[in-house]
Amino acid sequence: MNDITIRLENEKDYRAVEELTREAFWNVYKPGADEHYYVHMMRSHPDFLPELDFVLEKDGRIVGNIMFTKAWLEDERGERMEIVSCGPLCIAPELQRQKLGKLLIEHSFEAARKLGYGVNVNFGNPGNYVSRGFVSCKKKNISFVFDGNFPTALLVCELKAGALDGRKRMYIPSTAADCCEDTAAVEAFDATFPPKEKKWMPSQEEFYIYRHSSVVR
Repeated sequence: MNDITIRLENEKDYRAVEELTREAFWNVYKPGADEHYYVHMMRSHPDFLPELDFVLEKDGRIVGNIMFTKAWLEDERGERMEIVSCGPLCIAPELQRQKLGKLLIEHSFEAARKLGYGVNVNFGNPGNYVSRGFVSCKKKNISFVFDGNFPTALLVCELKAGALDGRKRMYIPSTAADCCEDTAAVEAFDATFPPKEKKWMPSQEEFYIYRHSSVVR
């Protein structure tokens, strides 16, 4: 793919990335979207990792983006491991399922390894990630709390072989996404973009099932 370039995002890209994110996530997980507001706010959060904020250009146009925050794994003794969490990962709707997301993941994961990170954990649709090296959190003994509950949508990828040793660990995400709880702020930000229809889509029910189910065996 000689017409593909992956590079770090810069300030001039901000609005284009927010527009891309809005298009990529609109009506996918909820009527409308808030991921573009998350992207907008994440850049100023202390857990944001600008050195892992990549855009993918095709023919000189930004058609993909991946961003990361710091996160942590804490074992039962209270010892913490700093890890990364990717997302949003977005590709322009008309170019999805063409392995561009795979290129972004592989490029950014290699960059994360060079920074010393050994694990990526994120909450998402398994169908989008299991072919990229992610596995159920149960297989790595990681959950949100030490209660034996392993959410279906909590996914783990070892960036370095053997980074996890099987001990119980609790996933502690960044608070960066908390900004989306302010629905008034989300709506105000969204109003600065061209109007789009909010509607129900089957993908919303699919993700509801994933996020409210657990792996028990």
